[in-house]
Amino acid sequence: MTKQTSPAAVTSRIADEVRAEMARQKKTGAELAAVLGITQHTVGRRLNGATPFNMIELILVAAWLGISLGELIRRAETPLAVAS
Repeated sequence: MTKQTSPAAVTSRIADEVRAEMARQKKTGAELAAVLGITQHTVGRRLNGATPFNMIELILVAAWLGISLGELIRRAETPLAVAS
């Protein structure tokens, strides 16, 4: 059974994964702001985990990144490798 994760932790993990995929694809926050129809300031708050993406935004982000919403969520849920 998996342990429960706080909403703040989920928000942070999703933001981390969106930022990571954007970096891999060399996409900018300004481009994401245009896709979502929000300001760069608001995108910054989403990408730093201060404000969660809403479901519609997540669907748009995933499509823009060329991955499924399920894949984005799966990546965000995958524990980071920890050196032993």
